[in-house]
Amino acid sequence: MKINNKLFIAAGLGLLQFGINDTVRAQEAIKLDSVVISATKNDQKQSQTGKVVTIIGPEILERSYGKNLTDLINEQAGIVVGGTTGNVGLNKSLFVRGAASAYAVVLVDGILLSSPAGTGSSFDLRLFAIDQIDHIEIIKGGQSTIYGSDAVAGVINVITKKGKKAGNSVYGVASYGSYKTYKGTIGMSANVDKFSYNIAYTQGKTDGISEAAVPKGSTAEFDKDGNKTGAVNANFSLQATDQLSINPFLRYFYGHYDLDASSFSDSPTNNYKAEHFNGGVNAKYEFNTGKINLNYSYETTNTGSVSQYGESLSRGQMQLIDLFYNQKLGSKLDLLVGIDNRATKFKVNSDLKPSTNLFSTYASLFAHDLSIFNIEIGGRYNKHDQYGENYTYNITPSINVIKQVKLFGTVSTSFKAPTLENLFGAFGANLDLNPEESKNYEAGVNISFADDKYSLRAAGFKRDLTNAIVYGNVGYVNQASQTAKGFEVEPAVKFGVFNINGYYAYVEGTEFNFITNEVSNYLLRRPKHIIGINAGAQATHALYVSSSFKYNGSRTDGNFNDYVIEDLPSYKLLNFYAEYTLLNKRVKLFADLKNVLDEQYHEFYGYNSMGFNMNAGVSFNIR
Repeated sequence: MKINNKLFIAAGLGLLQFGINDTVRAQEAIKLDSVVISATKNDQKQSQTGKVVTIIGPEILERSYGKNLTDLINEQAGIVVGGTTGNVGLNKSLFVRGAASAYAVVLVDGILLSSPAGTGSSFDLRLFAIDQIDHIEIIKGGQSTIYGSDAVAGVINVITKKGKKAGNSVYGVASYGSYKTYKGTIGMSANVDKFSYNIAYTQGKTDGISEAAVPKGSTAEFDKDGNKTGAVNANFSLQATDQLSINPFLRYFYGHYDLDASSFSDSPTNNYKAEHFNGGVNAKYEFNTGKINLNYSYETTNTGSVSQYGESLSRGQMQLIDLFYNQKLGSKLDLLVGIDNRATKFKVNSDLKPSTNLFSTYASLFAHDLSIFNIEIGGRYNKHDQYGENYTYNITPSINVIKQVKLFGTVSTSFKAPTLENLFGAFGANLDLNPEESKNYEAGVNISFADDKYSLRAAGFKRDLTNAIVYGNVGYVNQASQTAKGFEVEPAVKFGVFNINGYYAYVEGTEFNFITNEVSNYLLRRPKHIIGINAGAQATHALYVSSSFKYNGSRTDGNFNDYVIEDLPSYKLLNFYAEYTLLNKRVKLFADLKNVLDEQYHEFYGYNSMGFNMNAGVSFNIR
């Protein structure tokens, strides 16, 4: 692993120049004994769970207006969002601990958000506006006991902004940058008596760059591939009684992306459109020792594409009912029981409307603060109307050896049901598919001492996946096995006003390779080695600055023109950010500079990545 010494010097100087104060990174705002993790459905504190949890707090979100959601997720240890640094319209692939996009679940306010018209049913992260997010919870590892199908490698829970503070407010963000890129958000929130709401609209547009790279030696000029996006997020809360709260919500997303034909191949007419609606309600009834939650969600996805192969249209619909009950059994024991039903419909280029139904019931027992010991034990029963029954479980213990040292681990199983596209789609459908199943193992240590001035989290993991659904010579089939293993190390150091947070992530594995049509001992588009360093400083009361450095190791990708495997070299990125607040922090001016060293590389084979680019803007909050 060779890295240019000059680049390390430049990064080091940037880090020294932009050290960090006590409010920079999420870890600084997060105390293990105070932060509650809602994604576990039991409101656990981080100190009470053995799961690997990362929380991206409001402080980080408020300093990320120059980014999009895929940028921010891509900065986390053990997660790669492929295509993040390519053209904005380029398809993004979410890899959590080496697993493909379809193996991670996206939640919004704890409720599943998917794409029932998509091949893997995973939600398109490009559609969600970062300006509308309060904070994000990420739980890595198998989570199917709590969240069922698809939660094989992890869960990302996006918590949206709410009308929390008393009174009314109007807020907004506007920015402009490279490639004629602009983004604007306007929102309103209020909290009066027992009623609150938050409504926001975000619109973005860019001319972009050519998605496809120009072949070496060619004098051709490829056109730019732009895009337009929009997002509406509205949530309401009514405290009907002292015990009962009712929280309706609705969300609407759209995206229109210009595309190229393939790697090194331009197209002035190819495009992709996505439209997504999600509405529903959360109702919560609380009493002295427990609470009941009811989540109902209805979502539809419409997608359309125009390519050299013709036009394609698809429509998906899902209705979700999730009812769960929490009960405290004394001061150190909590019980969670629930039922979950998902009804999905799918339509592609015809009147065919296949449907499936997945019913589940689940339970978990949480024992915490038993001297130095915590443990979670849970199980889930699933019944699918196409493939039948299966079961998953998890066992997650942790031990606080001393106040400063915690050992943790998990043994769990997960599953992924075949999608309607797998079962009934226009290409390669197979009604005889079995669900994908996995066994997951992880263990690690969390060390924090000197009043959290020094901390270290290290975790290793292994995932064995059976019956993987792959597209082979005859369409979709189950493959015998896939594996992945690796580890993540996340150190953090504070001294004076300085704070440096970093990570090293390693992953390797085997998977079916549709280029070679055989099992390979490498993971396409996922580097084995990634190093990240983040730093910043509250230089004055009003001025905040930060820098980040990331090394992405070498990796492989498929050449879909010649159907061979290509090796892609490593690359390094150095970014800077600055903001200045005015009018008692109600107005903020910000600038975000990416790829400052103008690194030239291909994140995907045959596709362009952004060179040096930047954007600047203003945000405000009027109360």
